[in-house]
Amino acid sequence: MLVAFSVAPSGDPANGQAPGDASVHDAVAAAVRIVRESGLPNRTSSMFTEIEGEWDQVMDVVKRATDAVGAYGSRVSLVLKADIRPGYSGELTGKVERLENAIDGQGAGGAGPQIPTRPGNQVY
Repeated sequence: MLVAFSVAPSGDPANGQAPGDASVHDAVAAAVRIVRESGLPNRTSSMFTEIEGEWDQVMDVVKRATDAVGAYGSRVSLVLKADIRPGYSGELTGKVERLENAIDGQGAGGAGPQIPTRPGNQVY
């Protein structure tokens, strides 16, 4: 299972120490630290953290990451998207590799689609 999630606090934390710049990087760092310490394959981008594992493992990590963010606000927003494909692993990188191969014209369909070009072979 692959899960992409984003978690962020809102509202004043219980201790009343809200950051002055409205940044959530400390809260996100707490969540990502939990993901990385889980030992499950993961990666973080500017908007989401992706994690791969079995259902119970992944959901446990997402819950603990969400709980950690809760310390930074009175409310937590969680966005989660899952790709549930039993029997598959290594998809965190495998899906991207297949996409790149398709873009490069090395997909299962052979040479790939022809890209229209302008005179001088400039792609448009």
